[in-house]
Amino acid sequence: MIALQEIKTEHKSYHFVEELLHTAFPENERRDDDMQRWNTDNEEQFHCLLVSDEGNPVGLLTYWDFNTFIYIEHLAIDHILRNKGYGNEVLHTFFKTHAPKHIVLEVEHPTDETSRRRIGFYERNGLILWKCDYQQPPYRSSDEWFPMYLMATPSLSFEEDYTHIRATIYHEVYKQFKKGLKAVLPLQ
Repeated sequence: MIALQEIKTEHKSYHFVEELLHTAFPENERRDDDMQRWNTDNEEQFHCLLVSDEGNPVGLLTYWDFNTFIYIEHLAIDHILRNKGYGNEVLHTFFKTHAPKHIVLEVEHPTDETSRRRIGFYERNGLILWKCDYQQPPYRSSDEWFPMYLMATPSLSFEEDYTHIRATIYHEVYKQFKKGLKAVLPLQ
C-alpha cells in the first residue's frame, strides 16, 4: 500500500524526488533545482509529496493548492516501477484525500504513443481533456512557450472555469510573469 508524505528538502528522500524530476521530465518541463527547492521549503501553496511503498520511495507528486482548485504540476513513478499500478493508486489516494477540491493538470498534445497513453491514463482516472489553445509558459527565460492541453475533474466547467484557471496557473506557478512581464502572456 502506498503512502503520500509531504516533504521538505531536508528529508532523507528529497534527493530521490529531485533525481526523479530530472529523469522523468525534460528541462523545459521543470524548474531549476534552486527554485524547486525554494518552492518546496517556502511556498505555502506548493506541496511536494514523496510516494512510497512500505517505506521505499517509488514516486513523486507536486501540486499547488489554490483556494478554488488544485493544480498537479508533476507526477512521476520511478521508471523501473512503471506499469505496476502505482500511478492509479497515487491518483486514487490523492483524489480521495483532497476531495472535494477541483483538480487540474497539463498534458502534452497526443502526438505520439506516450502522450496518447498519458491522456488515456488520466481519463481512466476520471479527468476530462480540455482541447483548448493552452500554452505552458516557460520555466526559464531561454525556453519557449509549449503547447499543452489542460485536463480537469468533471466538477469543473471549461466554459466557466478555464479563464480563471489559466490566469491563476500563469501568475502563481510561473511567477516570473508577476514581475512586469505580463505583456508577453499569449492570452487567448
